[in-house]
Amino acid sequence: MLSNEGSRRAATPSGAAPRGRTRAPLPFPDRPVLFFGGKGGVGKTTMAAAAALDMAARGHRTLLVSTDPAHSTADVLQAELGDRPRRVADGCWAMEVDPEREADRYIDAVKERVASAAPPRLLGEVYRQIDIARVSPGAAESALFDRFTRILEDEGGDYDRVVFDTAPTGQTLRLLSLPELMATWISGLIQRRKKIGALAQMWKNVAGSEEVPTPENDPLLGALEARRDRFRAARRILTDRRRTAFVFVVIPERLPIWETEKAVEALAKHDVPVGAIVVNQVLPAPAAGAGDDPFLAARRERQAAYLARISQSLGDWPVLRVALLDSDPVGVDALRRIPVER
Repeated sequence: MLSNEGSRRAATPSGAAPRGRTRAPLPFPDRPVLFFGGKGGVGKTTMAAAAALDMAARGHRTLLVSTDPAHSTADVLQAELGDRPRRVADGCWAMEVDPEREADRYIDAVKERVASAAPPRLLGEVYRQIDIARVSPGAAESALFDRFTRILEDEGGDYDRVVFDTAPTGQTLRLLSLPELMATWISGLIQRRKKIGALAQMWKNVAGSEEVPTPENDPLLGALEARRDRFRAARRILTDRRRTAFVFVVIPERLPIWETEKAVEALAKHDVPVGAIVVNQVLPAPAAGAGDDPFLAARRERQAAYLARISQSLGDWPVLRVALLDSDPVGVDALRRIPVER
């Protein structure tokens, strides 16, 4: 599991800051786990990549994980990425997790466990029910969260920082609400499994039927308990303000601001800490002595009103600004030059 700040081991030479760095660290929250989210198209992937590279430049071994089905992280970094970490810069690795592929893998694993516990005559019907569950609402999110918990367990020990580039806001909120829902649901399944096991054992004693699984050797019960424990551990990380922060990326437009306001309220209900609001694509002031184009002047005036709204409704958290650039920041060098300011 990802280590606490106080107990984090020193970065190895491959995680050291690139030589010749002259700019100050970017003002993103400094936490072992950062989530970047927001409405689609606001630049959250770009901000997540910039934050990960900045952390690596500070000397932290950093893993950037994309859970967005659109998978634009590879395009932003100009790198070939898959579902295992790949080094993209000094001290920085990146990977892309495909929710649909994770759902297929999870279903296959469930079938393997069931095959060792269910009577052969029932396997056909059990598999049919599992396949139905695969296409049910929430299946991909559940499998994705299962992989998320494994990343924190398996990869966290190898990295000082993990940055998640998440799906658009609605999908992300459903994902982050899963620890509470799934832990409760799985606890119910565990109790039912134990009751079934107890009844089966009673029948065995009475009728002398074939051996039935006990709590100690029941593979399904063991898998359920292990998954419940992972969800509980993930919830502890998600709600730990010393370890985790959620960064919302927004642009100064009405709909993205409204969606972010609602998302902040939703995260508060689940005790997930917000660390900062990044306002992207802010128009720069006109050059000194130069006349302002009427169109740009009108856009600046409208942006000023939206920026005031952001300060009022989201000003309880640090509000960072990123100026609108004249070209897309693509590639490691361009991402390192993104101007993020308080």
